[in-house]
Amino acid sequence: MIDALTEFHFLRATWLFLLVPIAVLWWMIRPRPPRQAELPAGIALHLSKALQMGENDKRSLYPIDIAMFATTLITLAVAGPTWSRAPNPLVADQAPLVIALKVTNSMDNTDLAPSRLERAKFKVTDLINARAGARTALIAYAGTSHRVAPLTEDANILRPLLEGLTPAVMPKQGDAAADALALAQSILDDAQTPGSILFVLDDIDPSQVSAIESATSQVLFLTMLPCGHRIVQLDSLKNADVVPFATDDHDVSKLQRRIQTAYTAALDDDDRLDWQDQGWLLAWPAALFSLLWFRRGWVIRWAFLLLFVMQPSGPVHAEGWRDWFLTPDQQGQIAMNQKRYVEAAELFMDPYHEGYARLKAGQYPEAADILAGLDTPEAAFAEGMARIRNREYRPAITAFETALERRPDWPEAEHNLEVAKAVLEYVETTREQSDTGEEAGIGADDTVFDNDASRGEQTTVQTQTEGAQPLTADQWITAIDTDMQDFLRNRFLLDNQEKNQ
Repeated sequence: MIDALTEFHFLRATWLFLLVPIAVLWWMIRPRPPRQAELPAGIALHLSKALQMGENDKRSLYPIDIAMFATTLITLAVAGPTWSRAPNPLVADQAPLVIALKVTNSMDNTDLAPSRLERAKFKVTDLINARAGARTALIAYAGTSHRVAPLTEDANILRPLLEGLTPAVMPKQGDAAADALALAQSILDDAQTPGSILFVLDDIDPSQVSAIESATSQVLFLTMLPCGHRIVQLDSLKNADVVPFATDDHDVSKLQRRIQTAYTAALDDDDRLDWQDQGWLLAWPAALFSLLWFRRGWVIRWAFLLLFVMQPSGPVHAEGWRDWFLTPDQQGQIAMNQKRYVEAAELFMDPYHEGYARLKAGQYPEAADILAGLDTPEAAFAEGMARIRNREYRPAITAFETALERRPDWPEAEHNLEVAKAVLEYVETTREQSDTGEEAGIGADDTVFDNDASRGEQTTVQTQTEGAQPLTADQWITAIDTDMQDFLRNRFLLDNQEKNQ
């Protein structure tokens, strides 16, 4: 609340000068009690009161007071009061978060059943679900730190990777919390968006604490210890919030509030973002005060004219009571703020906002088609996001290149272009390696690539299906878990080799 007051200002302060003529008009029109004539001496007091005019008119509130008060509220709303920044819709609508999970033998302790590590996975999953639509990255660390997943809004990517983390996949035991912090900070720096770092751990080496004190981002700790236990090394940290493990969801709710609070504070310091106009909040009390004009004897006809002159002009569609007060785009923005993306897409008249709403609603082909018809860099950027989420990697690369042509040196577009190219490279490489079917047991007879340059863009695969036995559910789960653990173990070993070279 104090931070909001320090940031409070008006976007269009010149409108405040209108308050001067409103006050003068208020003073001129407001009824005044009539002057009382002096009565001759000797008249009884009760007769004196009966002979004075206006004795029974005890009103302290007049129709003009209501009209002018509503007019004052509308003037303040037009001036554009604000106290917070508007988040960039192309990046995230919530704070990005990097989770550093400690994966050591101590986390296999069963004082938190079934184990500290398993309970930590449950808590991380709950936090990811509570932050639906926000970007989250995952880091695993023990004696070394490794990036498990980059910042992503797709919880389905994080869950299988999270389940595959066990102490057995870590190349080296130990406590490299400082390295995990540096890796997490680099992820947030690449995102160019203020975010937070969450450590999920049961202990920390005292030698690692000093590095955390110099962190530039918000650092939080979720301690995976039984109730009443704490990590004493964290008590001396001034820039870190420690949240103890709870058997219910209070710890997750507390983490979410602190992450979002820090994100909002960081946005207020970002001069690249526009201030969010909060004037619409004053329109509701002004409308409530105007209802008093319908009282008998309280109708002020000229006040309607004054309020009409001050209202901004725009298209009006009388399709419902909301259309009396809000344009379709305003209704769509309200739906967007409430994360009703499908409804917002139907309400928006502006094509860019409609395309972006369909992107958030998961209607990727429709969003890409709408955004492709626009000629702004923001539209090309959003089109690329829709294409890559629809697994159209080549068109996504083209869209990000178009965004860079329209706005050169755009860091977000450059980053996403690199990601799209890397994903395409990985997909094509994996396709080439798996087209033989040797690892999957398919037993392919023949594989033909149309050309080497496109790397299997169009392929013809003949497979044998006779005698194939479907796997049971238990076999599928076992295969997935084993494959994910092997994948993470090999990837972490490769990371170590690259660091040592």
